[in-house]
Amino acid sequence: MVGRYYEEFPINLKTGEANLTQIYLQEALDFIKRQARHHPFFLYWAVDATHAPVYASKPFLGTSQRGRYGDAVREIDDSIGKMLELLQDLHVADNTFVFFTSDNGAALISAPEQGGSNGPFLCGKQTTFEGGMREPALAWWPGHVAAGQVSHQLGSIMDLFTTSLALAGLTPPSDRAIDGLNLLPTLLQGRLMDRPIFYYRGDTLMAATLGQHKAHFWTWTNSWENFRQGIDFCPGQNVSGVTTHNLEDHTKLPLIFHLGRDPGERFPLSFASTEYQEALSRITSVVQQHQEALVPGQPQLNVCNWAVMNWAPPGCEKIGKCLTPPESIPKKCLWSH
Repeated sequence: MVGRYYEEFPINLKTGEANLTQIYLQEALDFIKRQARHHPFFLYWAVDATHAPVYASKPFLGTSQRGRYGDAVREIDDSIGKMLELLQDLHVADNTFVFFTSDNGAALISAPEQGGSNGPFLCGKQTTFEGGMREPALAWWPGHVAAGQVSHQLGSIMDLFTTSLALAGLTPPSDRAIDGLNLLPTLLQGRLMDRPIFYYRGDTLMAATLGQHKAHFWTWTNSWENFRQGIDFCPGQNVSGVTTHNLEDHTKLPLIFHLGRDPGERFPLSFASTEYQEALSRITSVVQQHQEALVPGQPQLNVCNWAVMNWAPPGCEKIGKCLTPPESIPKKCLWSH
């Protein structure tokens, strides 16, 4: 985000050409070569070519049937292939754990030209529906993670912390609550672990999943004002009482969906059904435990600073603070109303 804000590299917005993925790839290959022969290493490779404005380098532009977004995906795929090939060439593949996933579902406000698809799932990025929160994940560790497996384990990116500690033979710290699970029993032995997932939007608990059931305590896509301006987080998906443009309170009677039968969150369970009552009881219990143990954290970034986030959430204009980006960028001063 800092690179995009400071314009440290060019993206040709007309053609979609940019060389950043190749720069990221070369950095990764050089790092692996330096480290792998002598030291254990950790590489976090966070490529952003599929984030609008979508880009690809010249050899990949125009090579897919999915437009510029498909070109970007093909280049990412090719880059990861080169990294895995290098691990094999260096004879460290059987001692290297690789995990691939995403931070959120496809941004449908940019689709189809500049965004992906969430398939059957409801809505997209910036919502707490499945289309905004559910992503695929791939694990690769030759000789340890069997090829061709499919797991229905519910996971979170927070699990990578705990899983990484287990891979290194370390015990998580005991002086604080650790939210992540160790996924090695799932990855190595195929075990399934029942665990809740809590869906936040800001500091509001919007929904919670336990097993196959998901309860929505609040529903909201985006405001009517933004929607009327053509900003649509759920294009072509209008579920009455669910994809709401006002923040709707369901805390007294949450909307509950069975994600196995209804992954698109279109048919909430009847409030009077036994299934609803049993699911509500189980989810209410884990939410209560979660909220009683929750310790609010202090933000580590100033989210009102455009140089940090490349955007500022509503309310920043009331701070009365002048932000000071580099001299090459016009100054943005935000005054209180």
